[in-house]
Amino acid sequence: MDEARRAFAAGDLASAERACAQVLAASPASGEAWALLTETALLRGRVDAAIVCANRAVELTPSNPIAQILRAKCLLLSGDARAALQAAEAASKMADHTPEALDAVGAIFGLLGQHGRAKEFFQRAVTLRPDVPQYLFNLAATERMTGALGDAEAHCDAAIALDRHYGLAHYLRADLRTQTAARNHIVEMEALVDEGKLAPASQVMLRFALGKECEDLEMHDRAFDHVDSACRLQHRLMTQDRAAEIAEIDRLIKTHTRSWLDAAPPGFQAAAPVFVCGLPRTGTTLVERIIASHPTASSVGETSAFAAEMRRAGSGASGDIAGVGKRYIDSVTAFGVKHDACFVDKTLQNYLYCGLIHATLPKARIILVQRHPLDACWAIYKAHFQGKFAFAYDQIELAEYYLAYRRLARHWRTALPAGVLLEINYEDIVRDQLAASRRLIAFLGLPWDDEVLRFHESPAPSATASAVQVRRPIYASSIGKWRHHANRLSPLRARLAREIPEHELV
Repeated sequence: MDEARRAFAAGDLASAERACAQVLAASPASGEAWALLTETALLRGRVDAAIVCANRAVELTPSNPIAQILRAKCLLLSGDARAALQAAEAASKMADHTPEALDAVGAIFGLLGQHGRAKEFFQRAVTLRPDVPQYLFNLAATERMTGALGDAEAHCDAAIALDRHYGLAHYLRADLRTQTAARNHIVEMEALVDEGKLAPASQVMLRFALGKECEDLEMHDRAFDHVDSACRLQHRLMTQDRAAEIAEIDRLIKTHTRSWLDAAPPGFQAAAPVFVCGLPRTGTTLVERIIASHPTASSVGETSAFAAEMRRAGSGASGDIAGVGKRYIDSVTAFGVKHDACFVDKTLQNYLYCGLIHATLPKARIILVQRHPLDACWAIYKAHFQGKFAFAYDQIELAEYYLAYRRLARHWRTALPAGVLLEINYEDIVRDQLAASRRLIAFLGLPWDDEVLRFHESPAPSATASAVQVRRPIYASSIGKWRHHANRLSPLRARLAREIPEHELV
């Protein structure tokens, strides 16, 4: 098992799996080996195999909180949020005073959107072991989500003091406030990069953090240098098939047509959720917060629950449309909303499922957020997405995906019946917050309430990349930022210009 753990820590999944197999050949009841195999299966994206291993680990070591946490994670990824929450609750009762288990329980509660509970367990882990950078970082990340930005910065500082190469902590700290000439970390981070001792993943995070801080200080050329270096390195680390993602969009356009929707069996009529979706960094969190600030509405955040239900249904989804819709609603209620309440699901990539959402949940309303093409692409290019959005790290691939997304939005505009889809531009919200907010609330059939204009005062957690920004009133400084890099973004702009009219790119 020591050999398996070392291999796993080094990222050598095959060797870790071989060592676990040797352990199990001699001792089939080794819950520790089954638990580690759960983790390797999850990293390989084999959720079904991971669940089998996690169930075995729990069966053999029922009092081990880590086994229960791994099972909870598997259940969540498979779309069964309710069972995942039950497993997390079971693990929380076993964690006791073991810092590793307390930290892991906090992490699973965070994934389940239970950020208050997550913070409680992270704080306990830090109290017991304030010398572990990971525990400090996890607490800081949760404090960012809940709006305790000063505390988050202090805990990032503490984590970096213990491990100055901790890229994630540098990245999170840079985002917690607008950096100033008097208070920033540029010299510190550039010195770390220049030492040449950072692991590739940490170097990526430092470069993105430097891009953000340099942009705050309006050092635009220096900001682009760091962002571009981060993207080139991250692009080399990615293994996803970017062409397959675009091919999937084109398949949806071809198959999920108006006639296909008209021929679909009746969906689940007893709920009317709101889906806010769009490309990252385009204003989806702003729209979510505006709606969720209404007294009769709430948000479940980015659950990925709809996609999980579609995966669970598999090839049988088309024959059980209403069942998929009902199971989605049942799953989402595990995140704390009432079955018949108005709630927002802000899973970005639900833009892929607009047709299926309407088929399974005919009373659902879908809001697709749009942004100026070049502002959207620059905002995406300068951000890190933790394994998602593989197209984001190369200018041409980013342009190709943006154009595919644009084709898909145009398709949903014509395929979906009137009253189902609302497209709204980020720039329109910034220019006239009142008019845009009234448009959103009217689309949802809710009575007007001035509370939605004070969305930035909401204490509700936000687990998105915009968690800091949405705690400020609406600002216009993000509009037109691409212009600082117009020459260096010329490959991106040239590819977009082949399909987007010139007047939309100025």
